[in-house]
Amino acid sequence: MSQMKELLKGAYDLHVHSAPDIIPRLMDDTEMAQRIIDAGMAGYTSKSHYFCTAERAQIINKLNPGCHAIGSITLNNAVGGINPIAVEMAGRAGAKLVWFPTCDCAYEQKHTFSGGHGNKLPYWAQVAIQMKNEGIESPGISILDDKGNLTKETHDVLDVIAKFKMILCTSHIPRDETFALVKSAREDHNVEHIIITHVDFPTTFYTVDEQKEFARYGAYMEHCYTTYATKKVAFETTLEQIRAMGADRVVISTDLGQKTGIYPDEGMLSFVTALFEAGFSEGEIHKMVCANPKTLLGEG
Repeated sequence: MSQMKELLKGAYDLHVHSAPDIIPRLMDDTEMAQRIIDAGMAGYTSKSHYFCTAERAQIINKLNPGCHAIGSITLNNAVGGINPIAVEMAGRAGAKLVWFPTCDCAYEQKHTFSGGHGNKLPYWAQVAIQMKNEGIESPGISILDDKGNLTKETHDVLDVIAKFKMILCTSHIPRDETFALVKSAREDHNVEHIIITHVDFPTTFYTVDEQKEFARYGAYMEHCYTTYATKKVAFETTLEQIRAMGADRVVISTDLGQKTGIYPDEGMLSFVTALFEAGFSEGEIHKMVCANPKTLLGEG
């Protein structure tokens, strides 16, 4: 186990759901920062479906100099959806990751409320139901107009991402939107850093051939602990995808913070252990949890 813990030295988890949040979380940022330090990791990204976390990250970094907390913004209705001004303010505050819509993505809403998650709705869906019962609508967001082209607001957001050298994360948007977004981000807006969010998740599942197409635009494929740990995908499928893409184009994160889950640092340890036992070398694992995140963050 000590050898496995060494693999986390200097690692980043770029996908953590920490409190404070309106959704119940396992830990808050102060506890998460201390766990990062105790695990010998470098840092983590605090992700909220509703709020920019850049200011929180600034405070955590001041109080915990051994942990690099990273702010982010998610383009759901709480920040005005595809809102370039919100992204501008996030960039000025130091946020590094821009997540496209998650819970307010029209595609994700349709999947969720048509039974795609079975009888167990995600926490955000429960919030959406409560709001709807109170007469508060949170309409589904698409980044394409009625002609199938990226909206002006989306192009404006991409300009801001490029300006601040932020990381574009595709989140829960559907396949056609993702391909249009990634292509334009790279070719029209010179966005340097792109993550295809949990590529083996059921609603955002991409084949190896599709992932290779994204890689041609310089994108990294994200694999999260929770996807296979909650049996949304077979671990063998995750392994097959990572092997096919190679460590150079993969980042490992957890998507943890749920009250019913384990701590993110524990999830990272479990994931790297499973990868090592599956035959990945220490160098390959280091690249996926340390080197690639640092490159995306502009530290490589």
